[in-house]
Amino acid sequence: MASSKEYLQFILDQLSNLDEITYRPMMGEYILYYRTKIVGGIYDDRLLIKPVKAAISYLPHARLETPYPGAKEMLLVDELDDKAFLAELLQAMYPQLPAPKPKRAKAKPEVPS
Repeated sequence: MASSKEYLQFILDQLSNLDEITYRPMMGEYILYYRTKIVGGIYDDRLLIKPVKAAISYLPHARLETPYPGAKEMLLVDELDDKAFLAELLQAMYPQLPAPKPKRAKAKPEVPS
């Protein structure tokens, strides 16, 4: 089941206290970025985030769920009504998230001489 654009918009509204929240559609789901780092995503209309130490401390009773078969487990965020809490959660996670991978340079096509 793919995630709905309405659910995506709801989550983006709930994260509107933060600058630099972006997303990228990926096979019917959405990868969420905070200040260019992947924080999690929306999978089957569920907000799942990376299980870094800060996230676990903010959500000690959160269930671990897989976004899709074969993927690493992520924390299910059930507490979606408190915008301030969500902003604090992502801000606390940010230093513990891996840096974005550098983009590979595209090979230049050879020009026949």
